[in-house]
Amino acid sequence: MLKEKFNLTGRNALVTGSARGIGRAIAVAFAEYGAHLTVHGSKESAPLEEALALVRAFDPAAEKWVADLRDPAAVETLPKDVDILVCNASVQSNLKWWDVPRETVLEQMQVNFNSTLRMFQLAFPRMKERRWGRLITVGSVQERRPHPEMPVYAASKSAQENLVRNIARQAAADGVTVNNICPGVFFTDRNKAALGDPVYGRRVTDAIPVHCYAMPEDAAGAAVLLASDAGRYITGATILIDGGLSLPG
Repeated sequence: MLKEKFNLTGRNALVTGSARGIGRAIAVAFAEYGAHLTVHGSKESAPLEEALALVRAFDPAAEKWVADLRDPAAVETLPKDVDILVCNASVQSNLKWWDVPRETVLEQMQVNFNSTLRMFQLAFPRMKERRWGRLITVGSVQERRPHPEMPVYAASKSAQENLVRNIARQAAADGVTVNNICPGVFFTDRNKAALGDPVYGRRVTDAIPVHCYAMPEDAAGAAVLLASDAGRYITGATILIDGGLSLPG
């Protein structure tokens, strides 16, 4: 039955940056579909505990991984028993390209790209041995429509998407799919202040064909599809969740 193909029972899932927003919504959805979850935050925090409590409503044994991905040594502590890895954590800064300092460039590339590659490297051997695994990135519509004041963030997400396509071809024969979820304008903590401004918020939604922004849960369905056997034949793909924002016109 098709319903059973979405069942994640017996799978161990880790979602980075799952204390809030899209990462939290994906983690809760995975737990609801039966996966054993590890939620992640860069530090101990109330939001991380809230996310853990939400996940434990479905998976009482859910765990947490606290690691600052800006630190390469922290990335090396990635839990070992991961069947589904969602690299969602990211950092961004709003600056003109000529004003971006070197340390800001390095920080964004470390969290948004370097840590993704390293976590893929750490998780892949177990997936290959079991001949089943899911590597998923959470990108950004800026892969296609880069914001003029987020040049490094946009570039890091484009690099991440390129990495997905590259690795997907190589990992497919080992039963491991590699895909990218590409969110558009989502109402998350990161965007709440900007979208809450009635003038700016209206300008943004007017530019989106569906004329509204997304909520974190709008990314969860695509993530469950890619993580489950229902999505076994999808690899190297980018799934846009942007209300048509990236469409030409």
